[in-house]
Amino acid sequence: MKGNLNIPANKKLTVVYKMEPGCLGPNGAALIEDYCQFAQQQISQFNQEFVNWVVEPRFDKSLAEIKYEINGKELLPTMAERYLAKFDHNLDDFEEQFNEQFMNYIEQFLKR
Repeated sequence: MKGNLNIPANKKLTVVYKMEPGCLGPNGAALIEDYCQFAQQQISQFNQEFVNWVVEPRFDKSLAEIKYEINGKELLPTMAERYLAKFDHNLDDFEEQFNEQFMNYIEQFLKR
């Protein structure tokens, strides 16, 4: 798909990314809520044409770090892969790109 995308929010892929406090160092538990708000503002522009972003703390390690949804329904990774293929992306590259973004956001956040 190319051109001006006008996809309604409920048809976009929602990426729920759960950040572990430990990613922010020894004081991560005290910083994680503020970091998630900061990262949410930053990442919201990343592939915004077809992706909604939700950044949350991950206090429970039994929860998945990354979850994909459309209109509140969880998708298997294979289904997310098919969705992304419509926009000339593959899941591995997509995840690598946004993981790099989050690493940059951690650096920016900690320098504030």
